[in-house]
Amino acid sequence: MKLILGSGSPRRRELLAQIGVEADDIRPPDINEDPRPGELPRPYCVRLAREKAWAIPASDDEIVLSADTTVALGRRILGKPADVAEAAQFLYALSGRRHRVVTAVAVRRGDQIWERDVVTQVKMKRLSDAEVNAYLASEDWRGKAGGYAIQGPAGAFVPWISGSFSAVVGLPLAETASLLVAAGYPLYEVSA
Repeated sequence: MKLILGSGSPRRRELLAQIGVEADDIRPPDINEDPRPGELPRPYCVRLAREKAWAIPASDDEIVLSADTTVALGRRILGKPADVAEAAQFLYALSGRRHRVVTAVAVRRGDQIWERDVVTQVKMKRLSDAEVNAYLASEDWRGKAGGYAIQGPAGAFVPWISGSFSAVVGLPLAETASLLVAAGYPLYEVSA
């Protein structure tokens, strides 16, 4: 049984390693990640995780794991900023407010798929111009939903979360482990 990680994210590889899982292959999917008109953050995130899982070619003895993480400010989807100006817009929009981080996970084996999504509430402190500018200069915002990474320097901006820390980073570990076991991955088998 081989595990295919349908993500190029080094954070997801690191999170999987925390539960003793190493993907046999990395196959980032090539799909359109644009939200549909009027699409809300949670359904959007669930749809992307599912589409990623189906987009990855895999044989019957391979399990595909894919995920998507989205930052939601009300009904607004804050994806990966296109440039530093958009990253700044996101940070100022999140400053001093609560938002939701949605991470959806899809595990596929053959034509069967198992899915879960986790919503975590996050509060960001009110940010000064100096904090925003220093964070932007760090380049840590690149490729991060909402323009920040809680596991990096922006962790200093987050005094409170309610939910799964690992989901905010990019993969809810408890839910992912359950999905892998449901799909037949030998997560808890001890080799003799």
